[in-house]
Amino acid sequence: MKKITIVGIGMGNPRTLTEEAKRTIEGSRVLIGGRRMLEGFRGKDALCVEAVSPEDILKAVEKEDQEEFTVLMSGDVGFFSGAAKLARQAAERGFQVESLPGISSLQYMCARLCIPWQDVSIVSLHSGDREFTGTVRTSDKTFILTGGERTPAYICERLWEAGLGNVKITVGERLSYEDERIVSGSAEELRGKEFKSLCSLLAENSRPLRPEYRWVMDEDLKRGSVPMTKEEVRAVIMSKLRIREDDTVWDVGAGTGSVSVEAALNAPRGEVFSVEEKEEACRLITENAQSFGLSNIRIIKGRAPEALEELPPPHKVFIGGSGGKGREIIEAALRKNRQAVVTAAVITLESLEDMRKGMEEQGLEETDIVQLWAARGEKRGRYHMMKAINPVFIITGRRRGESEG
Repeated sequence: MKKITIVGIGMGNPRTLTEEAKRTIEGSRVLIGGRRMLEGFRGKDALCVEAVSPEDILKAVEKEDQEEFTVLMSGDVGFFSGAAKLARQAAERGFQVESLPGISSLQYMCARLCIPWQDVSIVSLHSGDREFTGTVRTSDKTFILTGGERTPAYICERLWEAGLGNVKITVGERLSYEDERIVSGSAEELRGKEFKSLCSLLAENSRPLRPEYRWVMDEDLKRGSVPMTKEEVRAVIMSKLRIREDDTVWDVGAGTGSVSVEAALNAPRGEVFSVEEKEEACRLITENAQSFGLSNIRIIKGRAPEALEELPPPHKVFIGGSGGKGREIIEAALRKNRQAVVTAAVITLESLEDMRKGMEEQGLEETDIVQLWAARGEKRGRYHMMKAINPVFIITGRRRGESEG
């Protein structure tokens, strides 16, 4: 049986290898890894094979007439590493697999700064443009793995735009190498600075926003002539959605973005996708998001359900306007995530029945319906009178037995 040993080699400098990793590499006849991983080990007796993806690595293993192979991976095998996927696929093909840990960039950088890392929040931008400003906003310390166009300058620019320009930023450039450089400053100070591609970043927020429920009053929102879900109705909607801090939320038919804003405030580490086809409404959503300093709202201009095709799977879905396509919207959401919770606000009995049937057809066995009447007190001369808000039905569907606690 062929054996694969996956070795975490740290940041890249061979001096940061563990003793066990050194012994394994020195005793290996075949080393497999990316070009940078192999740099410090060429010229030895071992055959060096360049391969990065699990598929290419396993092809190399099957091709070579050897029994033991060593795969080199940067950092630690358990820290944003391809080791787990490789180990799973190798085991499926009948290979024996062993993993050896290495020093991660998080461990190394925090050690260089003499700070503990057990309470650090972690965000990786290696594979895409994930939302990170909410994590920085709510955390004492956030470690960010940069990647591609998500450079330290880009990250600092985004933080500055989100009102986090005073956050302390430390950039670790080419950690462990001879030309290692560590630079500190505020996000505002570093937003125009250039760094080499191999970087990690630590953001330290001395005044983090602690997670708690945050609500929005109607008078704090810009409205124009676009319909807006009133705060009394939003309170019930939010209680039904039970949004968590890292949820992905769809707000379909977002209007002024009142639900989007409240959802984004309560999902600082998640993202809210505001789907709206009207130009004026999209402008108002932008203005309302900016006035609350929110950078985790993404405006999707278009008509649902077509505009939903490219969105990531949602945890929570709110339908504030369906254009008669309620069933199709529910189907589109649950096709991406069958565990999603769907809440809709409608005015007519026909729309309510359309939503109810749509939820039933998609297997949302647990539905609850609330009809909400609310009235606000207004002063008229010497008297106070109650002014009614239009009654609304709020329907929520979820799969039976699932807790959103």
